[in-house]
Amino acid sequence: MKNIFPHSWTAEVLTSSPLIAPARQYTYPRQIAGEEDALARGALQLMIQPATGGQFLATCALGFTDRSMPTGLFSCPNPNELCAVAGGYAYIIDTLHPERSTHIPLKPVVEALPLPSQNLLIFTGFHTIYAWGTNGEAWHTSRLSWEGIRLLGVEGNTLRGTGWNMLTDRDVPFTIDLLTGRHEGGSFPPS
Repeated sequence: MKNIFPHSWTAEVLTSSPLIAPARQYTYPRQIAGEEDALARGALQLMIQPATGGQFLATCALGFTDRSMPTGLFSCPNPNELCAVAGGYAYIIDTLHPERSTHIPLKPVVEALPLPSQNLLIFTGFHTIYAWGTNGEAWHTSRLSWEGIRLLGVEGNTLRGTGWNMLTDRDVPFTIDLLTGRHEGGSFPPS
């Protein structure tokens, strides 16, 4: 669990389903076409206690069963939100209103990086990077790589990384302005 941001909730990762389930239970992703069998891959189960209201059980379907795909729990820039990453699928859950959730559009998320100085939670996929802020989606880059992104570090409000270019078979450096999501460099020109 990476609780870098202040948060108003507590959560426990369950190793098995509770013997007595709470009255409130939520399953993520919420009815998405093509994800009807998501729970068959397995799930990350969380017992969450929000700042107000009773506890609830969150069942977060695994995106992929490959052990290299990340699974974990993160605090978010908004203290009432929780991020659950389950086998490369990332879910932002509003703990005060758990019927409200956002399924991060990267499939898979290969890395989640909290950036408290910028008040962002960064999600890296194979082709793009997505940022979540206090008020939801902050930005989503255009394509940076043919297949594979490696983050190298943050300097001020600039994120540095590399993305693979299929035509040259090389990693190409890029920078992203963390305030806007605009990038320079990478394997694809900025759009």
